[in-house]
Amino acid sequence: MQTEVNYLGQLSHSNLVKLIGYCCEDEHRLLVYEYMASGSLEKHLFRRVGCSLTWSKRMKIALDAAKGLAFLHGAERPIIYRDFKTSNILLDADFNAKLADFGLAKDGPTGDQTHVSTRVMGTYGYAAPEYVMTGHLTARSDVYGYGVVLLEMLLGRRAMDKCRPSREHNLVEWARPLLNHNKKVLRILDPKMDGQYSAKTARKVANLAYQCLSQNPKGRPLMNEVVELLETLETNDDSQEEACTSVKKRNSGRTGSHREGSADRSRSTNVRSRSEPPKECELYDPTSFETEEKSESDRG
Repeated sequence: MQTEVNYLGQLSHSNLVKLIGYCCEDEHRLLVYEYMASGSLEKHLFRRVGCSLTWSKRMKIALDAAKGLAFLHGAERPIIYRDFKTSNILLDADFNAKLADFGLAKDGPTGDQTHVSTRVMGTYGYAAPEYVMTGHLTARSDVYGYGVVLLEMLLGRRAMDKCRPSREHNLVEWARPLLNHNKKVLRILDPKMDGQYSAKTARKVANLAYQCLSQNPKGRPLMNEVVELLETLETNDDSQEEACTSVKKRNSGRTGSHREGSADRSRSTNVRSRSEPPKECELYDPTSFETEEKSESDRG
């Protein structure tokens, strides 16, 4: 509790949950946060029946959460969140995402320090491998956890799921090798999102998850780089969607005129005509995109 008060009492960002107040009386302790009407990301991904997050909402949540982490890592004294997972990402009524639960947060390395050493804590399946093995903690440890959550959003699967076949128990071990495969990656995406995304954008997001989940911390991007990429994809998706809508409207208008003219001709000649349906707008050419993981020297 004290850790949360220390951090959230001093930090303010649109993607961090607001601490309104706290009470400490005898053995009773209470934290008061802003109300997050839509609950946790975990609830929407894995617990709600008959309801699914759309691709656009998932990408918005991914961007919001990335901004929250980037803010922590870029603070005057960097902060490592250390417990990034779907249950700690809360959503307001408009599905704006905010990070909650700073109980495991820790000051990051400063000056000449490359890492901080600490007892391994967090949630199995989300913790970075080097942290689990050595207790060495860096901002890129958070990036790994972010990659796990991004993977969960892409596939609609939990990081750890013993109900699945044994080789699929650990989501990262099973799915990461497929993330850079142009065809296979599209087959493992959450089927609830079918038709809501372009293949090119999906591959780029999958490649981002692939990099975040690198076994080598230096192979992972910084969170501000993650934010920049997701913002670029969001802008491109918006412009492509507007272009597609515009083309569909134009084609629909032409079809309407064609139908009217056909109807007039049909009445005068007693000949029935069929109008041609509007053409769909192609957002991307899936074959034009190739992904590759950056070399460790480039990432370093």
